[in-house]
Amino acid sequence: QVQLVESGGGLEQTGGSLRLACAASERTFSSWSMGWFRQAPGKEREVVARISWKGADTLYTESARGRFTISRDNAKNTVYLQMNSLKPEDTAIYYCAAGRPYGSAVTPIQSFGSWGQGTQVTVSS
Repeated sequence: QVQLVESGGGLEQTGGSLRLACAASERTFSSWSMGWFRQAPGKEREVVARISWKGADTLYTESARGRFTISRDNAKNTVYLQMNSLKPEDTAIYYCAAGRPYGSAVTPIQSFGSWGQGTQVTVSS
């Protein structure tokens, strides 16, 4: 059984920053593409960012591009999401998930699994 654990969420003001972390219980995910997703109340889960297995390539949703940065430290089995210039519409539960072995940043959304439990991000106006 593999496990992903998200951390770093919390309450921030508009314009503030948060850094989320996703720790994997197994080194296996160091060779997998990874992604960050979010789900707001009453909304469908949506992709925020994806990263290739080596971390060289990234892909962002339009609303995150220019504000958020996904990165990874495979030696620590950890994926990060740096969120700057936060807006109230960023409020959601944020999840990390594993994509594919040796996957690229364009790993199809439907390929992601092994979801973490999520971390709550709340941005006040």
